[in-house]
Amino acid sequence: MTSIPDRAAAPPAPRAPLFRGSGMGLLLVAPALAAIALLYALPLVRSVVFAFVAEEGGFTLDHLRTAFELYGRDVVFSILVALASLALIAISSIAIGGYLTLGATPWAVSALRWLYRWPLFIPFIVAGQTARTFLAKNGLMNGLLMESGLLDPLSAQSFLDWRGLVLTFAWKQIPFVTLLLAGAMASIDRSSVEAARNLGAGRFRCLIQILLPQVKGTLLVGLILSLVQIMSVLSVPMMVIAGNPTMMTAMMAHRVTYYGDYPVANALGLFSYLLTAVAAWLYLRMTLRDEASR
Repeated sequence: MTSIPDRAAAPPAPRAPLFRGSGMGLLLVAPALAAIALLYALPLVRSVVFAFVAEEGGFTLDHLRTAFELYGRDVVFSILVALASLALIAISSIAIGGYLTLGATPWAVSALRWLYRWPLFIPFIVAGQTARTFLAKNGLMNGLLMESGLLDPLSAQSFLDWRGLVLTFAWKQIPFVTLLLAGAMASIDRSSVEAARNLGAGRFRCLIQILLPQVKGTLLVGLILSLVQIMSVLSVPMMVIAGNPTMMTAMMAHRVTYYGDYPVANALGLFSYLLTAVAAWLYLRMTLRDEASR
């Protein structure tokens, strides 16, 4: 009597893909692509093109020349304020993120984790108004210092100048960069930090020599995004500082509102584009160099 050999179970037939081709995928992302094209890409291209178009329709550099002659100081002022703000943001974010990761006092870490995020939920226009009432000559800061006896009333001065801009931009963007940085530090393997601590290294040395080099890319991303925010905000410079020089965004709004001069305003915008483009190029270059050295 012969036995029939058991047949091996046949593998299940592969299922047909739910959506064949890329047509459905393109259809799903079409609304997002259309919004990006209409709200960001098209205005960007138009502003760049019309910065070089004369009234009669030909190519010209007169708009750039006019923008630099009239607002050259504002361009330099904007760059210096942005760099000072980014430096303060970087130092503060590294300090806060490092303490959240390496801090040895649980209640202090919990309090700091709870407090530093508040500015994330405050719009720039509210931050500008808060800075205006806090940093004025008769504002809250000087009032508290005079009440505590640390400041003579005759020595009180207003911080509604470049210092107010730097403090306001930094106060608003520090929580954002710290959130990115603290998350990146928390994801790092703690064995290297614990080994350094066992060998006698302090928390500051562990932060600078172990944690910071590993989260350098995250820090640069946060600073570039903060630079874009600083160069695009209009409410803060208009509320905090009155007079010249001021940020380029305020001068662009002034040129459009009072003169209807869009070409010169577009030419001013080119300086903002170039600054952010240089920052992005430096980041990409450093990232590619780090990847090549691995």
